[in-house]
Amino acid sequence: MIRSAYIHIPFCEHICHYCDFNKMFLKGQPVDEYLFALEKEMQLALKMNPTDQLHTIFVGGGTPTSLNESQLKLLCTMIEKNLPYQNDVEFTFEANPGDLSIEKLKILHTYGVNRISFGVQSFNEELLKKIGRTHKPSDVYDSIENAQKAGFHNISIDLIYGLPGQTLEDFHITLQKALEIGLPHYSGYSLIVEPKTVFYNLMQKGKLNLPPQEIEAQMYELLMEKMDQHGLHQYEISNFAKKDFESKHNLTYWNNEEYYGFGAGAHGYVNGMRVANYGPLKKYMEPISLGNLPYIEKHKVSDMERMEEEIFLGLRKTSGVELAAFEKKFGQSLTELFKEQMIDLTKRGLITIDNGSLKLTHKGKLLGNEVFGSFIGVI
Repeated sequence: MIRSAYIHIPFCEHICHYCDFNKMFLKGQPVDEYLFALEKEMQLALKMNPTDQLHTIFVGGGTPTSLNESQLKLLCTMIEKNLPYQNDVEFTFEANPGDLSIEKLKILHTYGVNRISFGVQSFNEELLKKIGRTHKPSDVYDSIENAQKAGFHNISIDLIYGLPGQTLEDFHITLQKALEIGLPHYSGYSLIVEPKTVFYNLMQKGKLNLPPQEIEAQMYELLMEKMDQHGLHQYEISNFAKKDFESKHNLTYWNNEEYYGFGAGAHGYVNGMRVANYGPLKKYMEPISLGNLPYIEKHKVSDMERMEEEIFLGLRKTSGVELAAFEKKFGQSLTELFKEQMIDLTKRGLITIDNGSLKLTHKGKLLGNEVFGSFIGVI
């Protein structure tokens, strides 16, 4: 039974220089038409693959809170009307600092939203300008204070390291300022330069001044060190939380569980199928108007792929992949099935078996993608 839903709102007031996920300028877009198509998609999807109760809902983007107040209320009303959830659901909205008016916060709180994730990225104002962000550090403090006054206590902020021109000292200062706020959840991601972005074009021209890999690795080690010092448990490679504040929705992905993906460009995992929606609004809305789901791609996940995914997604968690649970789920021993990879990665000090679970070592966390790749396409 599917227990999670991701809802994509692709609109932004401004597109950041590193963004590649399906996003578009808000001005001049058919927002209301999109929202009605989104509601129809929910109805079609739940009719085809019903669920009795969702445990997590995550509204991401884009910037969902870039919608005006009436549009935001319409979106929340649609979610309440069409998705089955109760008061104990983890209901998250992504937001940019400065986007959330008091009225918008009241709307979210009224409709049961209980978690907000702010895209902060840095507390260096000059660096924020360089990466295409429009908010200032002061907006972060104001937005968090307003959210807390509106009744939100489960608040997270995202940080990015390895940014162009960023130094280790600069990231240290950003971490200090972020941790001084005393939130229950933080995410820290290294910059990935994706095709079709401003940064990618600059990199192709040799004009993107990225920190050396060894400095980026030091930033990640500093991230882990400072989070630990402030009592925030690293439960996944890039995520840190106080007890009971881990992101239940993101754990859906890392536990390799199924979820709905609604909206233009959204991905889902439903009934053993990895599915992807059309990204352009017109192509997304057209099949829905004809009573069809807006899939551009469908892939039936093979048993081998499920096992590979179980490992490389599970290894992102610090709790790792439980060997007994893997064998019970798939009827095969992980250590036998991937014997050569296990021997090689263990010799290199990248993985370990601890209390019956396969886990990344500290060194393995620094070379995570290399470890994950070792388990893909080997059988």
